Amino acid sequence: MENFLTWIHLHQEYIYIVILMIFLGIEIIGRVPSVLHTPLMSGANAIHGVVIIGAIIVMGEADPDNYLALILGFIAVILGTLNVVGGFVVTDRMLEMFKSKKK
Repeated sequence: MENFLTWIHLHQEYIYIVILMIFLGIEIIGRVPSVLHTPLMSGANAIHGVVIIGAIIVMGEADPDNYLALILGFIAVILGTLNVVGGFVVTDRMLEMFKSKKK
């Protein structure tokens, strides 16, 4: 418990910044009109390719005996890939609405 409290004391500024970012993000997302929500979210999902690259780097740099890093990296690759693919699927469906219908 002492180590945890020391860690919190050493990283107190970072914790405040993360909490502020959470409230700021909720406030910004809450003010986005529903018409713009789908295009913004599909673009944000596509940006998660960075998560995939980061997870691959973490898995490549991890020791073969560090199962926690390998498992978390693998899960991050899977979830990041699902997020990117889902973003492109949503964008494709959204763009289908604007295409003219064939007779």
